[in-house]
Amino acid sequence: MRVIAGSAKGRSLKAVPGKNTRPTTDKVKEAIFSMIGPFFDGGLVLDLFAGTGGLGIESLSRGMDRGVFVDLDGGSIEVIKQNVQAAGVSENAEIYRTEALRAVKALAKRGLQFQLVFLDPPYRMKEMDTLISELAERNLLAPRAKIVVEHDAEHIYPEVMDGFVQLRRSQYGDTAVTIYRFGASEVEPGEEMNEANN
Repeated sequence: MRVIAGSAKGRSLKAVPGKNTRPTTDKVKEAIFSMIGPFFDGGLVLDLFAGTGGLGIESLSRGMDRGVFVDLDGGSIEVIKQNVQAAGVSENAEIYRTEALRAVKALAKRGLQFQLVFLDPPYRMKEMDTLISELAERNLLAPRAKIVVEHDAEHIYPEVMDGFVQLRRSQYGDTAVTIYRFGASEVEPGEEMNEANN
């Protein structure tokens, strides 16, 4: 794994030992950022099931100001710490070992608002639409924030969610990526709402 573009382009990232963590492949990562960026003019990113931290680190490399990384697994937390150091973004990163919903509640108390959120949970977890709604209810999403859900391709997330519009669903083998935008009810010119298979 590596950082694909931006200030940390080419830096190698470590994987989490064992089979419990499924890092986003470089191919899928590149596709995600071509859909949501590819570069950013500041803002906060939340990597909520961070694993290796690869998605949040890529966002910082491409222009996000600050990233919050959350994972429940101690091994993942150690790898994230090493990876943000290797990518030269440790001063822009906050790393927490806790459960996702607990992290959401704690972040809400700080009054933070995120422009970009990554949700890449274990594939057995299929309730990310509920968690997305929780983020909105707790005022953690900036206007027009984008939420990227990486999930099992067999699972279909709703096209319509209150307060969100689904911009795209793309499939890469047994992995799918569904992208939502917060705070608007329809797709605007230049945005897509379609399904792509690769």
